[in-house]
Amino acid sequence: MCLKNWCALVLLLSWTGVCEAANSVVPTTTLAAQTANNTSAANSFLAQSNGNAAAGNVSKVDIHSLLYPGATTKVYAHLLLWFGGSNHMNVGYSSTDAKQIHRQITDMISRGIDGVIVDWYGPNNSIDQATKLVMTEAEAHPGFTFAIMVDQGAIKWNSCSGCSPQQALISQLQYVEQTYFPSSAYMTLAGRPVVTNFNIDLSYSINWDDVSASLSTQPAFLFQNNSGFRHPLSEGSYSWVMPTTSDYGIGYLTSFYDTGMLGNEQSVGASYKGFNDTLAAWGSSRIMGQQCGQTWLQTFSEINTLYNSGRQLPALQLVTWNDYEEGTEIESGVSNCLSVSASTASNSLRWTVKGQENTVDHYVAFVSTDGKNLMSLGQAYPGAGPLNLCSYSILDGTYTFYVQAIGKPGITNYMSSAVQAKLSCGSGNNQSLALAVNPTTMTVASGNSGTSTVNVTPQGGSFNSAVALTCSGLPSNLKCSFAPASVVPGGNTASSVMTVTSSGAAAANRREGRTFFLADCLLGFGLFGIVIAGNIDRGRGFKLIVAGLLSTVIVGSVSCGGSTGAAQSSSIPSSYTVTVSGNAGSIQLSTNVTVIVK
Repeated sequence: MCLKNWCALVLLLSWTGVCEAANSVVPTTTLAAQTANNTSAANSFLAQSNGNAAAGNVSKVDIHSLLYPGATTKVYAHLLLWFGGSNHMNVGYSSTDAKQIHRQITDMISRGIDGVIVDWYGPNNSIDQATKLVMTEAEAHPGFTFAIMVDQGAIKWNSCSGCSPQQALISQLQYVEQTYFPSSAYMTLAGRPVVTNFNIDLSYSINWDDVSASLSTQPAFLFQNNSGFRHPLSEGSYSWVMPTTSDYGIGYLTSFYDTGMLGNEQSVGASYKGFNDTLAAWGSSRIMGQQCGQTWLQTFSEINTLYNSGRQLPALQLVTWNDYEEGTEIESGVSNCLSVSASTASNSLRWTVKGQENTVDHYVAFVSTDGKNLMSLGQAYPGAGPLNLCSYSILDGTYTFYVQAIGKPGITNYMSSAVQAKLSCGSGNNQSLALAVNPTTMTVASGNSGTSTVNVTPQGGSFNSAVALTCSGLPSNLKCSFAPASVVPGGNTASSVMTVTSSGAAAANRREGRTFFLADCLLGFGLFGIVIAGNIDRGRGFKLIVAGLLSTVIVGSVSCGGSTGAAQSSSIPSSYTVTVSGNAGSIQLSTNVTVIVK
């Protein structure tokens, strides 16, 4: 992960003679980003007494993961577009702001939501204006759909002058037909545009046959509750949150799903976090507790007990995206009342949670050198043991660690407080070494010897394993040896004397009349190595092997270009590039020394 441009990095490390057995901490995110508001809720929105969570960092795990395996269920969010006026609570944004609509729909999409059902209050008002913004935004995201739910308030407050409820509904649906049905993003069922309504039949006497006959396009009408399946012209029904029930609405949902399974109509299930209208101007103190996220999860569990990949729930409506006044909004996230704390001991990172861990999808551990810029150490799932920090690519030293609990879909994420630890993993997985030769040019008289000092220096802590020294790239008339043949750096630089001995037959080993080019060598051998590398798992150990291999290729290529290409006299000095290598298990280092034979 930290070796994103690994080919270039391997070449660089090989060329300079420095090998990172495990790369240093390379930030991939920041603490601020991991804890910032990542929702479409206003940054200014604070937690409310009715249980709505403050705008914060919310899980973007796909909502479909809460459903049974193999679910093809479409998940829709119910959207209210009345905010920004004086007649509703101030939640920090206006529903007629196109940028806000963009934030809301992109937020929904980031959570895996397939579309939105708009609670609509008739034409030519601010809600209708906002609905047109939803249509435009939905059209910009192929696959994301929207539909109209005609609220009873559309007839009550936005009827045509002198119209009966029936005439008002017809007029409004004719407007919907002309304005919204033609949209490429409008939701359909078997090719017919979907229309739902809220409580119209509870408030008015409507002849739905006449309503349908007044439209050129025949909608697929979805009604509500169990009775909706038996409604005239019904293509199906949707369920809703029932705050007055004593069992969090589970019995109601069971009955709804059972009724839907008896026929062929469309069943639209419901999931919700709870209900609390104590802050609503029209509230009557109806409260369904959130149970720290359990109500939200229970509504999904109820679906999963009744449906499966062989018997699918066609659609699910989230009640609601942003009804802050009735305490059903999920826009700012569902609070699970959880906290997470981290600790370190013996090069291990541990964490504990307070709260119900079944609301957690997974954990992410982070490491930082400054407490602000973070590198992810990967995911761990509930029930996993502590993380062995010595198994990661981190050099010995002092670091700051965090653990973030990522909630199940829609649930708030929680970051632990910082915890510092000094890693002392010793040699192996978390160490690096530097290999250097001094001097880098050695002159050897024919028949004699020359020496250079090879230095192996630990980087980031003690290195207590042996590093074996070898050389390559010598012609047959030269031999090399090391005293000692291997070194153990510990916490300091370890040195060995490299001796190169000439047998006095340099001229016999010179090739005459041939020119070797860098490109020939690289293409002849280097690309072969790269092709092989592309077919092997790019684990950390492999990257180090590739580092050594590519360094050898580069060194060999340079030495290939060292010949003058003409017949030479034995009196002209010969120059050779020799590769000095240090090997310690998976750690491979290399550097070059020039040997001139006179």
